[in-house]
Formats: sequence, structure tokens, C-alpha cells
Amino acid sequence: MNVTELSGVPDWLPDHLRDEGVEELYPPQAEAVEAGATEGESLVASVPTASGKTLIAELAMTASVARGGTALYIVPLRALAGEKRTEFEAFEQYGLTVGVSTGNYDSDGEWLATCDIIVATSEKVDSLVRNGAPWIDDLSCVVADEVHLVDDGNRGPTLEVTLAKLRQRNPGLQVVALSATIGNPEILAEWLDAELVDSTWRPIDLKKGVHYGQAVHLEDGNQRELQVRDGEKATEAIVRDTLNDGGSTLVFVNSRRNAEAAARRLAGTVENELTNEERTQLASVAAEIRDVSDTETSEDLASAVERGGAFHHAGLASEHRELVEGAFRDRLLKVVSATPTLAAGVNTPSRRVVVRDWRRYSGEAGGMAPLSVLEVHQMCGRAGRPGLDPYGEALLLAKSHDELDELFDRYIWTDPEAVRSKLAAEPALRTHLLATVASGFASSREGLLEFLDQTLYATQTTEGGRLERVTDDMLDYLEVNDFLERDGDDLTATSLGHTVSRLYLDPMSAAEIVDGLQTAEDRPSALGLFHLVSRTPDMYELYLRSGDREEYTMLANERETELLGMKPSEFEARWEDWLSALKTARLLEDWASELDESEITDRYSVGPGDLRGKVDTAEWLLSAAERLAGELGLEWAPAVREARTRVANGIRTELIDLAGVRGVGRKRARRLYEAGIETRTDLRNADKAVVLGALRGRRKTAENVLDNVGRTDPSMADVEADGSVAVVGEGENDQSNLGEF
Repeated sequence: MNVTELSGVPDWLPDHLRDEGVEELYPPQAEAVEAGATEGESLVASVPTASGKTLIAELAMTASVARGGTALYIVPLRALAGEKRTEFEAFEQYGLTVGVSTGNYDSDGEWLATCDIIVATSEKVDSLVRNGAPWIDDLSCVVADEVHLVDDGNRGPTLEVTLAKLRQRNPGLQVVALSATIGNPEILAEWLDAELVDSTWRPIDLKKGVHYGQAVHLEDGNQRELQVRDGEKATEAIVRDTLNDGGSTLVFVNSRRNAEAAARRLAGTVENELTNEERTQLASVAAEIRDVSDTETSEDLASAVERGGAFHHAGLASEHRELVEGAFRDRLLKVVSATPTLAAGVNTPSRRVVVRDWRRYSGEAGGMAPLSVLEVHQMCGRAGRPGLDPYGEALLLAKSHDELDELFDRYIWTDPEAVRSKLAAEPALRTHLLATVASGFASSREGLLEFLDQTLYATQTTEGGRLERVTDDMLDYLEVNDFLERDGDDLTATSLGHTVSRLYLDPMSAAEIVDGLQTAEDRPSALGLFHLVSRTPDMYELYLRSGDREEYTMLANERETELLGMKPSEFEARWEDWLSALKTARLLEDWASELDESEITDRYSVGPGDLRGKVDTAEWLLSAAERLAGELGLEWAPAVREARTRVANGIRTELIDLAGVRGVGRKRARRLYEAGIETRTDLRNADKAVVLGALRGRRKTAENVLDNVGRTDPSMADVEADGSVAVVGEGENDQSNLGEF
């Protein structure tokens, strides 16, 4: 189908597509148009990675906006939200407005009402519905990217319930669900009352196979020699072979540690093949990586990047990941070793994909367990980029002839699994039941069950009565904790229940926080509050490692009076979780005591991304705790506010006022404080030479800081830095803005 034949789309779109090099639609895209994608018909597109799913979404969204509606694009990850926003901003030249929203779960996102296309995570959309965002009623088209993730036990129920609520609230809503190839796309289509486009077509060939011995064994029966030299591992041989063919390689491994080790080793394979220009450009990327943080992880990544390789995992800061992804897309980086999280949608195609590790640790299995077929096919789908690669090739690695046969049977010749709803699990239901009542989607037990009947779980379950039983258990829990009130069959959210729902808290987290604050006899300490939020289900706790139990048991005893709520016995099953939460709280206390980021990441064996994730979560939970304290009329709200401010900025109490000035942050606040500037008022009236000295002679920074604090004459022209000002941390990398992440 030629783009000039498109109907229902805005007049400017065909010319725009031709300017982008698109003359003819891919077969799955043409099928989608024929199924009514540009005419408001709902659609499930189950097609391979890199086969043009995004254009299907763009056709549906722009057509919907042209009819006077608003389009919403739901992504599973924040990183994807930024990527899609950048893509869709190309439409702004034609008068469309694009907005993105991924955080601040207690906001109604009113500003988004002026946008034609909105990009958001499923959690953010769920929170917008809970907070009564009025523009939700104007939605005419909703795109659910990576909709097969309804199968994910953590995030799947939110996506499932959110789609069900949007369809209930907007009868006639067009839903465009984009999925990788899965085993049961017809079930998704049945659930969403949608047409199905189920295709295996790809724009370039994808060859899948297994490397064993000295050869690549492909699914079509062909073999090709690929020698592994003495002292060389198979992965190194594949990377070397790909480089000789002018391509790049993406290697999937099963842990962060393995990703980092592989990057160090594989960078040695590629560094001698780099041109002088590439070395210069990579040195620049490495310098940007070092600027992100001064941790060992940051330095290890920069060292690998300088040699043409990199690693990618959730322990990296988001800025690290963006730099790696960009350099890999630009083919500056020749090899990236990654954990499977990279397969979840970020646009990083390569000539070859190597699935080095097809087993990973599973707590549920109590050991190593095979990856799912869907996960492996998602990884394989990253191979080959249209316009740059003549083909894509995805290889698994076998260590024996028996394993060679097993890998073909398990992954190469097997279709992906069917996706199944995970909604009937208690943690998911207690959260979504409260939100469904609080946001007015149901006002009785019968109404709740009718709403749940619109979910994927109801569409595919054969287990009669289970959802109803779990629902009744969760309603009992919500009532006992004063989140819901029952009058016969009728259900009403209490004032507290409404607050918990709007704050986007797991009700169990709210119950834990409320209990801790209500039982506090004295003003809670920062550690006590950090520990309180760290033991909620909404905080991902640190693991207890060898020797930690004794250390943190001693800490629990030493600081017992600070810990809120009932302390469990050392012989109770939950004692380990209590200590894990205490370890997490201690990390937060170290951060809020201005310990260097590098020292914290070393002490707790975490990456900079983990630290920042913990800080973000703690700030959100403490903000929620402050709201709950106010809701209940408790006197501890100021203490909670102080703890939240300290952890948000990574500062001790005396820096709270200074660190609140935009552009200051934790390190600059400490330098100013040590120079005798202790408050905003002090800063506004300070000798400019002292300010400049404390800020290491950086004139533009000093001017911006003074302007932000309200100084009428912030210019540093002709000002010389006071050389007598002691500069804290001289020689260290500047982390002045780490408190603002």
C-alpha cells in the first residue's frame, strides 16, 4: 500500500512519511490500515520487533486527532516514554502538541489537557485516572505498547486494569495494542473487542541459530564456520567475526556482574579495530559518563566505552544508559553486554545478537531457571536494523551437542508462550480494588465483580470463583484497615482510602506507615522514618549478604528506640525482612548524611542507578507519609517533611534551607555553608567574592545561584574569588547537582 492511498489521516501525513523515506507501508502496517486503524477501529498488532509497530500507532493517533480527539500512548518504561516523545515531536511542525508524563503520582496532570498526543507509563495513567484527570474523558485513541507485558506479575495488572477503566469510561474508545509475537494474540483481541493483525513478516531477514564448536548452526539447516581461537571464548569470536563484517553485537547475559565482566573482556576484542576518529568520539562519551557520577561503576563503564564496548543494566544511572544507547545506535560502540531488561523495548538494534546465558537465577525456582521463549525471541528481535544491516542474526551458545539440540527444541523451533493475566494475585487486587471504588468505577461488591468481568483475567480464566474469593479477602483487609466501609453490598472509600488511592500507594504500605506514625511516642528520627518506608511493599529492599545479619541485628539493638512500630522477634520469619529494611534505611541515612556517592555504592554493593532509585522511592513514600500524617491529624508531619527533604537532596539538617535554592544541590550547599553562608538570606546578601570562592571560581554557576536566590545584582563581572575560602572535597568530581536527580 502506497502512503498516498491512506484514508482518514491528516492531509500532511503522506508527505511527511515520504520525507522520512516511507513510500510503501510494510505488509503488517497495510493490514492494520485495512483492519480500520485509521478509521477508529480497535486493533491488536502481534508482529516481530523492528517490523513497524510504531508507525501503526502513529497512523491511528494522527487520524484520531484529525477527527478532533486526543491520543494516549502507554509505555511500560520511563526510558521508552522519552524515546517516543522524541519521535512524536516531529508532528509538532504540523500544529500537534505532544506531552509526556511519567512521575508525580498524586497529580491530575491538568496541563496535559492541551496536548493532542500524550505519552505516559501505565502506572502514571492509572494514577491520572485515580486523581480524576478531566481530559481522560476526551481520549479517542489509546495505544498500549508492549501489551504482552500484561503477563508480568509486577506491572501487568496495572496495565490490564487501566485499559479496562479507560474502555469503561470512554465507550467507543479505539484501542491499538502493540505486541511482540505471542502464542495467543487472539485472546488479547477478544478481550479488547479488536481486530487482529498477526504477522511474522520482518523488513530484513532474521537468521536464528546456535553456535557450537567451530560453527554456526542455523535454523534452515545451513552451517557456517566461525572459529574460536585458542584462549578465546565463543562470544569474543562472534564479536570479532561481526566486526570483520562491519557490524555491531549485542550480548545478553544473566546478571549485572556478568554484563560488566563481559564488557571489559569484549572491549579488548574491538579496541584495536577502532579508527582514530572513533577513539576521539568515544573518549568524549566516556567523559560524559564520568560526569554523571564518581562511582566505580561509572569509571568501569567509561573505561570500557573508551575501548569500544559497554555494559547496560538497571544499576546504571539513567544518564549512563542513555549515553550507551545513543553511542550504540550511532555504531560508535561495537559491542554492548546487557541484562535482559534491555530487550523490553528500548531501540538498540544490532547486526548480531548473542544470547550467551539462557538461564538466570529465579527466587521462585530456588536456583537457575530457563528464560521464557518470549524473552529469548524478544532478544533475538533486536538483530538487524533496516537500512543499515543486510540481515540480522541471533545466536545462542551451546557447550555440548546435547545442548545444541536442546536449544533448537526449546527456543529456535518453538513458538512463544501464551500470555496470561496476573490480576488475581493479592497484592495487585488490594491496590486496584481500592482504586476502583475510590475513583467511582464501582460502588458495590456486585459492581466490582462486574468491572473485573471486563478484564483479561475474566476473558481467559477457567478457574471459576478464584477471582471472587480473592476479591472478598481483599475487601475484608481494606475494611479492617479503614480504607473502605461496607453497608451490605455497598462499598464506600473512606477519606483515608481516597487519600491512599490518590497517593498511588499499596494499601499495605499505607497501613504500615499509618501504624508506625500512630504508635510513635516521640518525634521520629530520620533513620526511624527511613526504616518505616523501607519495610513497605512499595520499597524494593536491599539483600542481606553474608555477615549482614549480625551487623544489622546489632544496629537494630543499638538504635531500637528510633525504630517505629512493633519490632519482631529474631525467631520470627519476618525478622530477615525487618533487617533488610534496616539495611536500606541505613543506606538512605548515609546519603542524607552527605556521604559520597562512590562510598555508598561501594559499601552496599549497589550501582548509582540503584541508589538513585532508592532515593526517589523514599522521597515519594515520605511525601505520602507526610500527607497521611496530615490526614490523620498526627503531630509528626514536620519531622517527616524534614526527612523527605534531607533524603531528596542528600543533606544534613543544617543545609535544608540552602539546598532548596535551584542550582545549589548537596555539594555546593556544603561548600557555601563552610564558607559561612548558612541560609538563603545569607546567600542573598553574601560577599560575591566569598560565593565565587565557595563555588570554585565558576562565574556562570555563581551568577545563576545568586539570581535564583533573588539577588538583584548577580553579575560576577570583575569579581575575583576569595582565595581564603576553604573548598570542601577539592580534587573530587563535582556532584553538586546529585541531590536534584
